[in-house]
Amino acid sequence: MKQTLQLRLGQHLTMTPQLQQAIRLLQLSTLDLNQEIQEVLESNLMLETEEEGQARENPIEAGDDASADTRERATQEPNGTDREIDPEGTVMPQELPVDSDWSDVYDSYLPAVSAPQQDDGMDTDFLAQKSSAPTLQDHLSWQLNLTPFSATDQAIATAIIDAINEDGYLTSSLEEILDTLDAPDIGLEEVEAVLHRVQAFDPPGVAARTLRECLLIQLRQLPEDTAWREEAVRVCNGFFNLFAGADNAQLKRQLKLSDADISQIGHLIRSLHPRPGTRIAQSEPEYVIPDVMVSKRSGAWYVELNPEATPRIRVNPDYAKLIRRADQSDDNTCLKNHLQEARWFIKSLTSRNETVLRVATKIVEFQRDFFEYGEEAMKPMVLRDVAEALSLHESTVSRVTSQKYMYTPRGTFEFKYFFSSHLTTSGGGECSSTAIRALIKKLIAAEKPNKPLSDNKISSLLGDQGIQVARRTVAKYREAMGIPPSNERKRLL
Repeated sequence: MKQTLQLRLGQHLTMTPQLQQAIRLLQLSTLDLNQEIQEVLESNLMLETEEEGQARENPIEAGDDASADTRERATQEPNGTDREIDPEGTVMPQELPVDSDWSDVYDSYLPAVSAPQQDDGMDTDFLAQKSSAPTLQDHLSWQLNLTPFSATDQAIATAIIDAINEDGYLTSSLEEILDTLDAPDIGLEEVEAVLHRVQAFDPPGVAARTLRECLLIQLRQLPEDTAWREEAVRVCNGFFNLFAGADNAQLKRQLKLSDADISQIGHLIRSLHPRPGTRIAQSEPEYVIPDVMVSKRSGAWYVELNPEATPRIRVNPDYAKLIRRADQSDDNTCLKNHLQEARWFIKSLTSRNETVLRVATKIVEFQRDFFEYGEEAMKPMVLRDVAEALSLHESTVSRVTSQKYMYTPRGTFEFKYFFSSHLTTSGGGECSSTAIRALIKKLIAAEKPNKPLSDNKISSLLGDQGIQVARRTVAKYREAMGIPPSNERKRLL
């Protein structure tokens, strides 16, 4: 067998741990980054915050004064065992009398611990109160326990409450609720009677099966002297489809009322809540910490990192001095590894902040008109535009714009908000989809309530401004903004 020697050339891309760490930090949000920094501070002894370092190097004067006062009191206090023990437990003696027992003295210094007290039936465990937000079912069950029900009716009411969705509507029929009870002695009439009692619970309109029933429940719970209450009940009972379809001419003929009367009735009905369950259901607030701050000074827009977003960290100089270059012991090797990891982490963190600042600055530069004039002046922009301007990869810009926020005089926006598709105008230019949405919203806000603009009319008005938008596109943007169609927006003044 003849041996041969071959030479091959090739390229191999390897992601180092440092690069992987930098990429991972780049895509983290501010809250996740703070958590990551805290974990690194706890695991790496070489890292510390700048506040901790300054406090160690320059002790505050108040602390020096406090220690001086302590020393002064110690010199002034008499020696020996003749010193009396403070009965209030405010001062702990340095030494106890020889003939005293520890339990006789030390108990007086312990604060009195009592069992949790309940005032007016309220739980004093604040941690338990904050553990989860109250739901609609919790609110209804609380009212159920305060209402006199028989054992059978309480079981029926519990089944009804379980079948109510977050909007406050009953999602199961009475027959289905009866089947879940599995009680042959309970009839459908008894289930319906309990349902009416549950419908009297707070919030008004809860446990309704339809929107019409929800509005009727709320109207009947209004004071009897409420203006137009009886007329509104009549409309919801017999002419709800006409009201929903904004057929005001037919309503006037059926009710024999004037336009002003129909308008007052409509105003009363629209003041009711169509989704009563949302009044009780509370969602946990989502806190947003802006990564950058945008401000206008002397006619120019400036972008700067939020100093409160992330803590500033550094290498502990005292621990770094303990490293000996020629020492190969385990302790010294551990210190070297921690120091190297600390430097990598600080470098990755600095690179992340620089990249975020560069991307934010370029976004403000591209969307200057937005900051000056608002959404209608938003320009079309994609990731490629920023990537080419900064000589970055599109994936890097995508990571930077994910879960990063910008505080501006016009509000707090996510970086991705400034990126949008474009449509070609009649003049050969481009218009951002965000600007088109703002224009549609502006046109609808200025329309006449008794003669709303159709999607075709909005498309025509945008065409007059040089923006060619199809009717289907207008409908898509309108639905995305949660604006109903023209037939549902029609109403009298």
